Amino acid sequence: MIIEDDLRIREAVARTLVEQGHAVRSASTGMAGLQQTIDEPPDVVILDLGLPDIDGRELLRMLRAVSEVPVIAATARDDELEIVATLDAGADDYVIKPYSATQLDARIRAVLRRGTSAQPSSAIEVGALRLDPSGHEATLSGTALDLTPKEFELLAYLAANAGHVVTKRQLLADIWQQPYGGADKTVDVHLSWLRRKLGESAAEPRFIRTIRGVGVKLVDPDE
Repeated sequence: MIIEDDLRIREAVARTLVEQGHAVRSASTGMAGLQQTIDEPPDVVILDLGLPDIDGRELLRMLRAVSEVPVIAATARDDELEIVATLDAGADDYVIKPYSATQLDARIRAVLRRGTSAQPSSAIEVGALRLDPSGHEATLSGTALDLTPKEFELLAYLAANAGHVVTKRQLLADIWQQPYGGADKTVDVHLSWLRRKLGESAAEPRFIRTIRGVGVKLVDPDE
């Protein structure tokens, strides 16, 4: 559900999300969007904070009074206090305008995962890499990987999103619980450790690929 008053943005976001495989509804005002969300509950709401009929954070509080649907706030305000206030009002995540369709799709998938379980219970295989989240075990070509709990969590997160780019900000939010900022260095260091244990490096990647200016993704190196 997209609640956005700017027609150009609303149509562009809806179009790109449909291309990503999502079913999309939209509204141009806050109250219309609230009514639609109540009548036909969506899986996630993309909420613009600068609405013509009601302040976005006030609408968020009203929505939280009647629904636990995940909400991603979209705002042009990048001040940390504004972001904290938005999260405190009940948002599950936020994106700062202008944002890319890839980033928004990644955030949608992330908040939907939070609503089910932190990690999948069934085994995940990406090429020669196999992870068993329930047993907290990872193997590469049948050989066990000696991973710290945080390294395993990071690898399982990337494996669950294999083939899709995940931003460092998203990793900080979902793995380190730093939803409105944090040091990218934390992610970089753990990715470096993980690469070493997978027998690769940033200069010669195999499983973990960096998409410059966007994020990282896990791939099957043989494909």
